[in-house]
Amino acid sequence: MENFKASGIHTKQAHVKIPEGHFEEEHGRKGFFGRVSHLYHKQAPVGWTNIEGELKPRCQPPMFNNKLPKNVFTPILENSDCIISLGHYTESFKNFYRSADFDELIFIHEGTGRIETIYGHLDYVRGDYIILPRGTTYKLYLQTETKIFKVESNSEFEQPDRGMMGPNALYDQSALKVPEAALGTEQDKKEYKVEIKRLGEITTVTYPFNPLTVSGWKGSLYPFKLSIYDFCPVMSHRYHMPPSAHTTFVCKNFVICSFVERPLEDSEVHGVLKVPFYHSNIDFDEVLFYHQGNFFSRDNIDAGALTFHPQGIHHGPHPKAFANSNAKTYTDEYAVMVDTKNPLKPTKWFSENELKDYWKSWMTK
Repeated sequence: MENFKASGIHTKQAHVKIPEGHFEEEHGRKGFFGRVSHLYHKQAPVGWTNIEGELKPRCQPPMFNNKLPKNVFTPILENSDCIISLGHYTESFKNFYRSADFDELIFIHEGTGRIETIYGHLDYVRGDYIILPRGTTYKLYLQTETKIFKVESNSEFEQPDRGMMGPNALYDQSALKVPEAALGTEQDKKEYKVEIKRLGEITTVTYPFNPLTVSGWKGSLYPFKLSIYDFCPVMSHRYHMPPSAHTTFVCKNFVICSFVERPLEDSEVHGVLKVPFYHSNIDFDEVLFYHQGNFFSRDNIDAGALTFHPQGIHHGPHPKAFANSNAKTYTDEYAVMVDTKNPLKPTKWFSENELKDYWKSWMTK
């Protein structure tokens, strides 16, 4: 790397054979895509005894509870590029919907059903990412109660550049499912309403027919779905891959990453760090939605919870994670990460319902 320098105690390879009695910190730019250095501390950079001010790690406990309004999306974090919301639906959409403001990613945390769109229908199950381009008219039909993690984006959700790994890395193109052209199934009503979101306001347009009237389509813009269970992680038994290696979708100023089950690195023979390294990821905020499994790098985090680590303050594994990782040979966790270049602002709902003392969970008892 251009202008690479080193001083004092350091490793030959990042995340490998950390000097005894030291903790490794990654100080990087551009969300793991840019210039980077590794610092070797005698004390963990999360070993604080107090934090005064708003800059601190934050956490929502499992959020699909009685505090979350039903049958509506509740925004929890937002900036000028995206809005992150939750939806707990016990019944199908009352009306059709179209966003003129955002492209939408809907991640199915739990539930089964069908999204009928102007392009046709997509059945959904647990673990599905569903991408809905801006301007797509659709309606959600439930088979079972459905819990959703949603990201609205000012830009399109695009596939990451796979580079030297080739076009079939991360997920094969055959794993992407698109709608088969079909008319809307509801045909017996006297009127059909479409709620259109524009500049944050809703306009309702009424038709005497089902607005899903398309008999066929062609082109390069369409809804599609990808299962998180079809995501193939990039792995190395001799190197702990950074979160950027798990990038699933790319938008302007933020990325979506998928963490899925995988074999853990070889620490016994090669001395590779198994747990995530400490970092402050200075150019990006990090949001992790915990979908399924045993999140061994975090204490007392269950499925449906969410952590928010803003840029500028360190985060990384909890103290018990190092000991817990010794006995593990694989990780069985599934999580969705949103890394944003521009700072996210918690909504009132987030602030009222968060675990206020989450930042203390790194403190030794």
